[in-house]
Amino acid sequence: MSTISLNGMHFYAYHGCFAEEQKIGTYFTVDVEFETDTSRAQQSDDIAHTVSYLDVYYTIRREMMIPSHLLEHVGDRIGEALLKEYPAIERVKVGVSKMNPPLGGQLDSVTVEITKDRSQRN
Repeated sequence: MSTISLNGMHFYAYHGCFAEEQKIGTYFTVDVEFETDTSRAQQSDDIAHTVSYLDVYYTIRREMMIPSHLLEHVGDRIGEALLKEYPAIERVKVGVSKMNPPLGGQLDSVTVEITKDRSQRN
């Protein structure tokens, strides 16, 4: 089993509970780590034998463009999409960070991290 990570993906999106956040939007970063068997790709040097992180990026980007109120919802949706679209992914960890959240004080970001395991799905 191997771990593939996509770190520090930046998006401008419209997630948040306040109407202003849904209208104006803000910056988010996403980190995704997933486990998959890469043994065949390690021997073949063929992208068809692994999970393409380019394809994974496009899935994440698509999900980030769907507005949500909660980061928990965004993270769960990304994790579910990855498990559904890439059967070779066994486990995925998704971290979604809202940059400069409107909390009335100075804060760089707030992050929600969701872990999903294929063996524990319904």
